[in-house]
Amino acid sequence: MLPIVAIVGRPNVGKSTLFNRLIGRRLALVDDRPGVTRDRREGEASLGGLEFRVIDTAGFEEAKEESLKGRIRAQTEAAIAEADVVLFVLDARAGVLPDDRAFADELRRAGKPVIVVANKSESKAGTAGYYEAFELGLGEPVPISSEHNEGMADLYGALREVLTQEPEESEAEPSDGETLETEDENARPIRVAVVGRPNAGKSTLINALIGEERLVTGPEAGITRDSIAVDFEHSGRRFELFDTAGLRRRGRIDDKLERLSAADALRAIRFAEVVILLLDATRPWEEQDLRIADLVLKEGRALVVGMNKCDLVPRGEIALKKLSEDSDHWLPQARGMPVVPVSGKTGEGLDRLMQAVIALYVVWNRRASTAALNRWLRAVIEQNSPPAVTGKTIKLRYITQPKARPPSFVLFGTRTSALPDSYTRYLVNSLRETFEFPGVPIRMAFRESDNPFAKKK
Repeated sequence: MLPIVAIVGRPNVGKSTLFNRLIGRRLALVDDRPGVTRDRREGEASLGGLEFRVIDTAGFEEAKEESLKGRIRAQTEAAIAEADVVLFVLDARAGVLPDDRAFADELRRAGKPVIVVANKSESKAGTAGYYEAFELGLGEPVPISSEHNEGMADLYGALREVLTQEPEESEAEPSDGETLETEDENARPIRVAVVGRPNAGKSTLINALIGEERLVTGPEAGITRDSIAVDFEHSGRRFELFDTAGLRRRGRIDDKLERLSAADALRAIRFAEVVILLLDATRPWEEQDLRIADLVLKEGRALVVGMNKCDLVPRGEIALKKLSEDSDHWLPQARGMPVVPVSGKTGEGLDRLMQAVIALYVVWNRRASTAALNRWLRAVIEQNSPPAVTGKTIKLRYITQPKARPPSFVLFGTRTSALPDSYTRYLVNSLRETFEFPGVPIRMAFRESDNPFAKKK
């Protein structure tokens, strides 16, 4: 079990920049304005051979418990309670401010080992702030510049001194009663991104699934900014859930931070295997919902639709048959995809939603044998042969499935580039029905067969 290191401090002192530096990639959003981070984000970090799990947190501010800032502060307090050691980050150029002193008192009451980090110490402007940090009474501060990668050796020394005081159980050989676990396909977590318009209830849904207030929620639209990964287990399967920022039409985004959040959500879609598109049951199938669904399918991801806030609409409007008919009408390119009425607020339908994710993940990984595919090809051609184009016939000779995830097929024949789109749709729909590929995108590529007489005259 890796030790946990929480990065805390007031807003805009460079916590997310330090987090990105420790994990070795730009995972957390970084901007000059304060208050960019809201949810706590976790990642595996390495520093000079030390391996640990690091948590990035929002800026610590005094606020009423029921306010948005108060709910954000609760996430920071939860990270401190979970941590083995706390990195208390200060802005050395600004010096020690009253909020820093109040935060230091909070950390003393928490009783966790604390390392004071004087960030932004790359110039003489940070010297005075570094010396002021001694006044907090939390030990010798460590001067660093996370942006310029300076002082990391000193931070390593401070962390090593604290972390190596713990018993090194992780390096011990397993005892007689212990066995080393081996990971199989079922043990690997399924990566699931939850996407949708702002205020569709994505964070509320994930909190309901994992059974704790892990993500900041509220009536305000646009609370989530980063794509936050949360580990979760259901029905014996492990999942890695990604909460994402609400996606609006590109033309309506004029704020740099919202553009960064949207880009982070798109990366989560590309990284995912199954995507849950969460719709607001009181306003389903709006244009932006369809745009997001089309984007997910073009990326080749399996798509499950969650009709959230189903507790707010009459039962007749969320009947399963009607939901399926509506989804097939609006998204014919993923005909048969599961549509599940859920409520993140009451917990209704959550088990059905995750069962649909598991079932669709299996379909997304499904392969059909080449022999069965070519028997199918002969049957569909007999039933409806390809049309002649400019007086010449199109011959389809052979089909194979080179890959899954999503199911992808290559069809060989003559003059396949002239095949009408309508006939391609006929083939795809028949494939979907015959080999049971409901709800996943199917990719069809065409190749021209070699002409054995091309070199003969």
